[in-house]
Amino acid sequence: MFGWNQTESKLPELTIDEAEAPNGKVTSSNGQVAATNGQEPPSREVAVKPPEWQQPVFRQVDRPDCAETFADSITGILFDGQTLRIEFSVSRMDEAKPGAPLTGRRTPACRLVIPPSAALDLVQKMQQVGAALAKAGYAPRLGTSPANSNKAI
Repeated sequence: MFGWNQTESKLPELTIDEAEAPNGKVTSSNGQVAATNGQEPPSREVAVKPPEWQQPVFRQVDRPDCAETFADSITGILFDGQTLRIEFSVSRMDEAKPGAPLTGRRTPACRLVIPPSAALDLVQKMQQVGAALAKAGYAPRLGTSPANSNKAI
């Protein structure tokens, strides 16, 4: 069910044909005559990418009032083929009673739902974070026991 490898599909380019008028001059689809200046007429096709195929450029805008959510565990991850859903939770301890075992509850704090493209970006960035934590000694290296990684962040 988890399909992290997305294949890129090549979309055909949209072309606009230019027509040659009876007088030998090349006209575009909007009827304008292309100047040839005694040279070979321009190409009969012009490649145009529709706006929905172009990649937009985004700039990051800060929003200081954006709420931050604390979570100390991830209690659920589900990829349903369309979205990745991650449930973050917080642990809350019950009142301690002498002679009784310690008990607590885990309460959902936030549910994140993202499309596959953002999920792939998240995986890539988390791999970078994991490598940085391992390099700093906070996380176990691949092939080692997690029991030795009790360093607090």
